[in-house]
Amino acid sequence: MNLTVFGIGYVGLVQAAVLAEVGHDVVCVDVDAAKVERLNQGFIPIFEPGLEALVRDNHAAGRIVFTTDAALAVRHGEIQMIAVGTPQGEDGSADLKYVLSVADAIGREMAGAKIVVTKSTVPVGTADKVRETMSAALKARGREELGFDVVSNPEFLKEGSAVADCMKPDRIIIGTDSEAAEAVMRELYAPFNRNHEKMIVMDVRSAEFTKYAANCMLATKISFMNEMANLAELLGADIEEVRKGIGSDPRIGYHFIYPGLGYGGSCFPKDVRALIRTAGDVGFEPVLLHSVEARNNAQKAVLFDKLKAHFNGDLAGKTFALWGLAFKPNTDDMREAPARVLMEALWAAGAKVQAYDPEAMNEAQQIFGQRDDLMLCGTKEAALRGADALLIATEWKNFRAPSFELIREQLTTPVIFDGRNLYDPAVVARHGIKYVSIGR
Repeated sequence: MNLTVFGIGYVGLVQAAVLAEVGHDVVCVDVDAAKVERLNQGFIPIFEPGLEALVRDNHAAGRIVFTTDAALAVRHGEIQMIAVGTPQGEDGSADLKYVLSVADAIGREMAGAKIVVTKSTVPVGTADKVRETMSAALKARGREELGFDVVSNPEFLKEGSAVADCMKPDRIIIGTDSEAAEAVMRELYAPFNRNHEKMIVMDVRSAEFTKYAANCMLATKISFMNEMANLAELLGADIEEVRKGIGSDPRIGYHFIYPGLGYGGSCFPKDVRALIRTAGDVGFEPVLLHSVEARNNAQKAVLFDKLKAHFNGDLAGKTFALWGLAFKPNTDDMREAPARVLMEALWAAGAKVQAYDPEAMNEAQQIFGQRDDLMLCGTKEAALRGADALLIATEWKNFRAPSFELIREQLTTPVIFDGRNLYDPAVVARHGIKYVSIGR
């Protein structure tokens, strides 16, 4: 099939590459000429396991093309997929200016029937706005006879496993009231729907809402577990044992019940706030969502508070090794990462940071630039040298089995503040290192 994808960000690039991999012909369009040029040269702007080879192979085969030419892109695809960003507005709402700009461009350039698919995470009712925008553009051209359908097809990608999630989706949500559009979407996703039926078809508004409900449910599990961890610590219980106990209940499960420093990234924080805003717009008070966000904001300060208590409030002039900058493993994404909150608190207290992350070093350099109180180190071992303590903010696999002897030797005071509960406290203690973690 011929497919156009507007927006070559995280979602658009991954989805386009995977659809090209199964044989569809995909044209990707973006207003960022520099990004398009880099992609045409084989440079992938984000780190995501498996994505680089997928893009390069399909680009070489001619199944995926990158362009800034919106007119060419609209002509190409029977399906027009909108995967542009929906940045958070000052009031917490999702800003739809890029989505509606694409809708207007499609309406201005289309010469035949189109199926317009909203892949971006958008508030309930966005499909109606897309429809109105396209209709206005067609009316201005005197081409009202051109037909189109607007379909909601939310993404459920996890950063760090997005390619696998696309290749083997848990579910494919399609929001439409058009049998013809449903048939086309079934054809598009047929290569991913062979083992068993994964497609769930519903009305458009329910599909739009499903995405927000899913992310807010996962965010709720994280905030709940962090609240239990803080309480367990005060009661003398071990939250890691509690986690095993409750996770064994299939109604709860083990996913998203790991205590830590809170959620970050581009989705959960923004989507929780956006749904809070949407609820307010219809006069509903989302008590639970407010609490989820409040707990998460507070959780990002937990490790700093423990650190401050350990050093009796005197952090000025001290240096801390920090392992982990990305908001989660297998990504270089630092948007709303707990490590950023931790570093900024340390700097405000007069401390210095020696940081290492397997993938997010360039991102950290772009965000923070040159600072006298930040040293970005080439290895996790280099970050330890002369530091007063080790702080862990991201649960990368290569942090899980360190040399505790080296840690003890390199630190001026042998203490680890672990925001991800990576280690067995008894093992760390045997190496003569004080160990401070979450909820234990």
